[in-house]
Amino acid sequence: MNTSVGSTSRLLWAGLRALLVLTVVCGVLYPLAVTGIAQLAFPGKANGSEVKDASGRVVGSELIGQTYNLPLKDGEETASPDLKWFQPRPSNGLGSNSVNTQYKLILSGATNRSGDNADLIKWVTDAKAAVVKDNSTAGYQVKPSDVPADAVTSSGSGLDPHISPEYAKLQVHRVAELNKLDVATVERLVADHTDGRILGFVGEPRVNVLQLNIALKALVADKG
Repeated sequence: MNTSVGSTSRLLWAGLRALLVLTVVCGVLYPLAVTGIAQLAFPGKANGSEVKDASGRVVGSELIGQTYNLPLKDGEETASPDLKWFQPRPSNGLGSNSVNTQYKLILSGATNRSGDNADLIKWVTDAKAAVVKDNSTAGYQVKPSDVPADAVTSSGSGLDPHISPEYAKLQVHRVAELNKLDVATVERLVADHTDGRILGFVGEPRVNVLQLNIALKALVADKG
């Protein structure tokens, strides 16, 4: 009996020691080491890839897309885009929080519609018509064939921070006109904020809309 109790006690004590050691190593030392290495090696990415404006204020993350809309008017369900800014991809896949009403949350996601789905076809058709209308100016007419796919389709998350260089260039004339800027100046702004393929062959060229609009805001402020 005593031998059995002693063996059980030793096993319990060994298990408790293992629990304490693993808790300290895995729950304290390892997280501290990983956090410290991340802060030393790549602090920007470790802190959420924050984007700051000219004043140093954090205005978002380069990993999460934003909308650039006018204030919501009475009777409107969705706000209209503020066309003086470069516009991001559509975000039809985003949802709203319907369970925990204590917080106003946006739920990331895709539309999950098939290519022949009537809703998706209508969204794309309406989006293309809006892109053509919004970006046509007195001296520049956008044709439906000029509209790239990312201008009318949302990403898998609905939060894609990038647009294609083609979509950015499509918006140049409208942005230049509404901000009273020279078209060539805005074209250079887009070119300066176009990132190439990673390592020269991975992915596609892209433009971060938030960073582009921050540069546009600074450009307009300097002009004014």
